[in-house]
Order: sequence, then C-alpha cells, then structure tokens
Amino acid sequence: MTDSDAGADIDAADTFGVGIHVTDADLQFVVHVPSNIDSGWTDPDEFQRLVERVVWDRLDRRRVLEAVAADTPAGETVTLGRVTLSPDGTVVETDLSSPVDDDA
Repeated sequence: MTDSDAGADIDAADTFGVGIHVTDADLQFVVHVPSNIDSGWTDPDEFQRLVERVVWDRLDRRRVLEAVAADTPAGETVTLGRVTLSPDGTVVETDLSSPVDDDA
C-alpha cells in the first residue's frame, strides 16, 4: 500500500524503514533511522512512536504479528516497508506491505 500527502515536500522529510525482528522471546518493532536525519527531530522516542503509529494505522497489527510469529525464525527481520515523515509529524508518504496472505 502506498499513499502520500500531495501537499507535503518530500525533500523536507526523512524516510524510515520499518520491520519486525524476531527473537527467541519476542517480536520487536524496528525503526531504521537514516544517517542524515533532519535536525528537526529532537526526540528519538517521539519520532519512533510516530512511525509505529503510522504503520499500525495502515496495517492490521494483530494479523501482521501473528503471521510474523508463525512464519519467521528467530534472528530474522521481516521488512514492512518505509514511512516518510517531516519533522512536524506530517506523513509525506508510506510504502508498506503486510506479510499476511490476504487469500487465506
């Protein structure tokens, strides 16, 4: 699924990769932060929570986590896609996909 805010400037935004990392004990939501992140992001916890909220607003959290837990061995990370945000919290673009087989 891809969407974008047509009025937002993608050049003034940062793109974060997102995924679910599987360990022997749990599933971890992972945010990959670009090395040249805009200095407007002053609170790392804040933008990571925002990225997570954007992902779960667009994907079915329960179905995604169940699919990852059922099909992914410990030590692996399942990529869900990318979220592009501006430092003011505007969602510029998302490119996310669920590992869930919709035909099931």
